[in-house]
Amino acid sequence: MKDVTPLVDGWKLRLPGDGKGTATGKAGAGATVPGCVHTDLIAAGLLADPFLDRNETAAAWVGRADWTYETELPASATAHERSDLVFDGLDTVAAITLGGRLLGATRNMHRGYRFDVTADRSATGATPLTVAFTSAYTEAERVRALVGDRPNSYPEPFQYIRKMACSFGWDWGPTLVTAGIWKPVRLEHWSTARLAQVTPLVTVTGGAGGTGRVEARVELERTAAGADRPLTVRLRVGETVTETAVPAGTDRFTAVAEIEAPDLWWPHGYGEQPLYDCEVTLSDAGGPAADLDRWQRRIGFRTVTLDTSPDEHGTAFTLAVNGTPVFARGVNWIPDDVLPTRIDAARYRRRLRQAVDAGVDLIRVWGGGIYESDDFYDACDELGLLVWQDFLFACAAYPEEQPLRSEIEAEARENVVRLAPHPSLALWNGNNENLWGFRDWDWADGLAGDSWGEGYYLGLLPRIVAETDPTRPYWAGSPWSGSWDHHPNDPRHGTAHSWEVWNRTDYTDYLDTVPRFVAEFGWQAPPAYATARRALSDDPLTPDSPGMLHHQKAEDGNGKLARGLARHFSVPADFDTWHYLTQVNQARAVATGIEHWRSHWPVCAGTVVWQLNDCWPVTSWAAIDGDEREKPLYHELKRLYADRLVTVQARPGGRVAALVNQGARAWTDTAVLRRVAVDGAVLAEVRQPFSAAPRTVAEIALPPEVLPAAGSGKELLTVQAGDRRAFWFPVRDKDFDYPAPSWDIDVAVRPGGAAEVTVTARTLLRDLLLQADRLGPAATADRGLTTLLPGESVTITVRGWDRPAPDAAAAALHCVNAAVRNGEAGGGRQ
Repeated sequence: MKDVTPLVDGWKLRLPGDGKGTATGKAGAGATVPGCVHTDLIAAGLLADPFLDRNETAAAWVGRADWTYETELPASATAHERSDLVFDGLDTVAAITLGGRLLGATRNMHRGYRFDVTADRSATGATPLTVAFTSAYTEAERVRALVGDRPNSYPEPFQYIRKMACSFGWDWGPTLVTAGIWKPVRLEHWSTARLAQVTPLVTVTGGAGGTGRVEARVELERTAAGADRPLTVRLRVGETVTETAVPAGTDRFTAVAEIEAPDLWWPHGYGEQPLYDCEVTLSDAGGPAADLDRWQRRIGFRTVTLDTSPDEHGTAFTLAVNGTPVFARGVNWIPDDVLPTRIDAARYRRRLRQAVDAGVDLIRVWGGGIYESDDFYDACDELGLLVWQDFLFACAAYPEEQPLRSEIEAEARENVVRLAPHPSLALWNGNNENLWGFRDWDWADGLAGDSWGEGYYLGLLPRIVAETDPTRPYWAGSPWSGSWDHHPNDPRHGTAHSWEVWNRTDYTDYLDTVPRFVAEFGWQAPPAYATARRALSDDPLTPDSPGMLHHQKAEDGNGKLARGLARHFSVPADFDTWHYLTQVNQARAVATGIEHWRSHWPVCAGTVVWQLNDCWPVTSWAAIDGDEREKPLYHELKRLYADRLVTVQARPGGRVAALVNQGARAWTDTAVLRRVAVDGAVLAEVRQPFSAAPRTVAEIALPPEVLPAAGSGKELLTVQAGDRRAFWFPVRDKDFDYPAPSWDIDVAVRPGGAAEVTVTARTLLRDLLLQADRLGPAATADRGLTTLLPGESVTITVRGWDRPAPDAAAAALHCVNAAVRNGEAGGGRQ
């Protein structure tokens, strides 16, 4: 069996110059591998945290410098025929030298590299190893000079280098251009042959109770001595084992195993997530009985198809798992830290667990980031999260000439093979917004016939997927209508991005269209208060204080926030009111879209909210901020993505109550429709039985007597179906006659230390929110925005609150009533 030696210890980081020192002139700073220059400098006290205040600006020099990592390979007395130095990832442009010999050069963050160092190993002494990184800016500008200028959405040259694009900054992220050995590095010693590549293609025929088939496509690398040796490959899937003889000289072959009636893998909410061990073992058939190499992963049996058939509404875009069509309850994922080496398996698990707890069943890995580590996809496999994987192209015209084209092909092939074992992976997507950009963003004239990426998305990438991973669908881009016969972002065809609403109009305009699949839409809000206070020293903290503005990266972001508020509320009186109302507006905007689009299932087959997470403390579209705190939007997603949803919607014949049932069982109940006065008096009530079959939507026409008078600011509608309730207000908040808020509060501490805050409404309370982080930085609440009628109560569980007290809870409570009445606080017994 091959021997593996991780190279973790003894690394030094140097700033090139006279070869004698680091940025501080000392003999050398310790380096963490895997890691990056920024994290090493922060750890050494040589760089202020770029996430705080405006320190990002002072860190810009790091990305424009050249850096060198140094260590020594230990002496090796191995008897193996071959020794390889293996880098799983180098960020990005590097020259690798061992014992004074140049092994090779790299220029792609998204692939691995292997160097034969058999001739360089020493049995008697250590051998110096140097990895010298050239600034990504230097390489990007070099390539731009070779291939010519191309348009993009941001002023940085990210499309000229195969590197995480958002490290150059985005409209939610800082510009921190990294360098370093960002994935593991190791020595591998082996003999005869090794498993160079294993791609398990998993299929199921006959559905539940049918036959599962694993075709393991195997590629070998042999030593000179192993070239004429017959080998054996043993494929084990669960308890099923097959053996395949590999003749001498053969380097590519397929091993097959069939499993009768395998347990099927499902997205969560549809079934279980059984995983099978899959193991490929390579043995020398002509020599002593010994295993040479082994590959191990976990796989799942399921089918994934994409329905893009034309119909009377346009062109469908509906994923089906094991033959069951799925309304995708999705979120977009960006790198969870702009310094991605700080993301470990536990952090992936926390974030993805939060997604599942919010009802999410699909997560889109966005094309301006990275192919995430296997820890991410392993967690998705176990949690039942479908993964939509973008190839890494975003918001730019990408040259199709060398030296980029060969790098892109190698990168795509490597990552398709790496990710193929994961049952969670459901869709390959060619790019983010580039087909749309070519049509709508004035690229064509500036390109004047130059290449811009179309050949990747409509040619190279679908060919690679068809050759390498034919078990999964491929889509050319997001948005993409499926053909140049339609506008790339035509909501009637394929996938659509809805950004005109946030950028220019009001979130109520989501109600004007029914896209076939909404792959991006969203609304901004600032991070949690405790996150802002930790990251910013502004005093006072205001929407436009220096730190807040620096941590707002969207073009005219605060202006859009202000205009979005002005359509519904009066100008906020202070920062706390602004902070609360922008959080409310974010949750309301996303709710407006999701409720409307879910009510039109199966015409609309999915919503993917922009975005789940942040990569630093920032005002953004995220539901979970850069300090891992959950915004009100996160809790609203729990309601919006639950199997059962009640919403009031407009239809050509009048308003209806739409009862959305995404569960596997029929929903049969009686809906209670009430017209309610602002003081809580029931003015009219109708009880209407309904039944929504599994995965369907039922509608109840609303009788005239329960509809509030047009333009009334004193009445509202409620629709109750079991434990689900919808509210409908006939006018916007600034025109509604909210009463001064009044409530009673009780705080009880339970065994284990959790506090239960019970709020009982004396008046209507619209969008009541307990901002737990104002009780203490570690405090969390299990609920977000809650609307109460007079006499109703809600209990909020708070954890991490050191000194629970009713007066502190009251100070952390906010509601729309108080906001629209210029800050009138609630009151009552505590």
